[in-house]
Amino acid sequence: MVLSVQYNKSVIKQIPTCPEASLWEQNRVFMKIFFWRSSYKILTTFCLLGLAAASSPVNNNQDVELKIGIVQRFGATPTAKLELTPTKGDRIKLKWKEGNQQQTLVTANPIQLETVIETLPQPKIDEVVVLGNFRTFETAEDSANNWRSQGLEVEIAQPERWQVWAKRDVYSTPLVRRLLLQSIQTSGQKLPYLDTQIRKQVPRVSWVVNDKRYSQNDLEISTDKNLIRVKKDQKSGNTRLYAGRMKLQPNAYGTYSLVNKVPLETYLRGVLPYEIGTSAPKTSLESQAIIARTYALRNLRRFAIDDYQLCADTHCQVYDGLNGVAKTTDQAIAATRGMVLTYNNELVDALYSSTTGGVTASFSDVWNGEDRPYLRPVVDAATNIWPLTEKSLADENNFRQFINLEQGFNESTWDVFRWNKQTSLEDITKDLQKFLLVKKSPYAKFKTIEAIAITKRSESGRILDLAIKTDIGVFTLHKDEVRSAFAAPRSTLFYLQPINKGKPDIWGYAFIGGGLGHGVGLSQTGAQNLAKLGWSSTKILQFYYPGTQLKMLGNEIKPPL
Repeated sequence: MVLSVQYNKSVIKQIPTCPEASLWEQNRVFMKIFFWRSSYKILTTFCLLGLAAASSPVNNNQDVELKIGIVQRFGATPTAKLELTPTKGDRIKLKWKEGNQQQTLVTANPIQLETVIETLPQPKIDEVVVLGNFRTFETAEDSANNWRSQGLEVEIAQPERWQVWAKRDVYSTPLVRRLLLQSIQTSGQKLPYLDTQIRKQVPRVSWVVNDKRYSQNDLEISTDKNLIRVKKDQKSGNTRLYAGRMKLQPNAYGTYSLVNKVPLETYLRGVLPYEIGTSAPKTSLESQAIIARTYALRNLRRFAIDDYQLCADTHCQVYDGLNGVAKTTDQAIAATRGMVLTYNNELVDALYSSTTGGVTASFSDVWNGEDRPYLRPVVDAATNIWPLTEKSLADENNFRQFINLEQGFNESTWDVFRWNKQTSLEDITKDLQKFLLVKKSPYAKFKTIEAIAITKRSESGRILDLAIKTDIGVFTLHKDEVRSAFAAPRSTLFYLQPINKGKPDIWGYAFIGGGLGHGVGLSQTGAQNLAKLGWSSTKILQFYYPGTQLKMLGNEIKPPL
């Protein structure tokens, strides 16, 4: 049996029906696609898991419990193991359900979790409509919002790179997904695709206690002292101490996530030592504590698809448990307890990076989406050494003059403040092909690069557009894509210099620039210099986030949207 559906002068032909799709489901999808193709705006309400803590009023003394994915994809390799150990004199408690019965196991011995590969009686099909692949959550979220504005229901995932998916429980059958994809592609958008995986085997979590093997895919883990040591692999030095409780739970990718449930202020003890270090000056540590607290509360929506809130790496904030705690960072957290940075009584988008390269970036210099009024270009120096309003770095001559300055900036003494990376055309080609292949770009099939040119910069000098001429055509990389496409640049604050090495043809390019990271908001290295100059944490934060206010967590602060 086949269906032929006509709308907006477009026809979907020869689409086989699926036994899973009831008549109600078929009619439902036709209506949804009709509305989408007609650009009919539908009102949708999204309940992002884990936002309850941020969306409800927070009292000054309340220490919100966070859910941090410290192991995001356990079971992705068949030899994966996790060892959980109580501290001296303590016991570890495991709780799970078998049917409707609660099961509990208590032991003072280490628990080793491993994955056992189970062969399924029938192959299982996991399938999603992928609407886009992205380097960062910020760009993925902007894309998700654009799809929502067109009437699609979507969710943000991170199987490896960030992706936007058509919502699985809405577009839930093969027929629905294929109708949706064909409708999208008919409208002229060619990048979305169907990701279909046929699974004959799946990982199951297993562990042994007292010579008895247990297997359960949803496991709560706690101790009396609320301290658990986690060994993430077989390397002896990779054991970390975490406060709070743990939960091992399935995720959206057919594997498992180990989630640390930890109070906010305790979480910060595992962030500051790894983000800014323990020897940074006092007020820079306090600035980092306030920004890290604000960032955490603002970003609780990131991993709603997997039922936790934040990750533990640079896609969020680096969080490595309590091994690195120090008196200096603990004092900074205690001195700023409950303090957050706000703009118009809303938590700011508290982005920060290692090193700006001498000038901070606007939000839209790096990602798509609306600019934040408090995230705008600021020359990263204690004195006015460059008149940015008069000599915009969007001008290539001004930019090259600026990037060749080395003295007088907050970051001048740091190694990554200025850099020159020479890369062969062969290596550039390999990096670019790999990037385009992941993006499923039609230009991934190119063989040779004929020219590379920066065609547009922002006021802060960041690359907005970089054109690449190849043997099969010209395409453009935008904003933060540039950092994904090439291994050499440490930021998008650079210019290109062709290198011949005495030969008639180009050997490669020198990437000449400055900074490390996106450059938006506070510079961790710059803040340390300002602290050494005697600046308070309030003054440092208002320098990097103009127009903002420091406030205690309270009912008047609006939840993030």
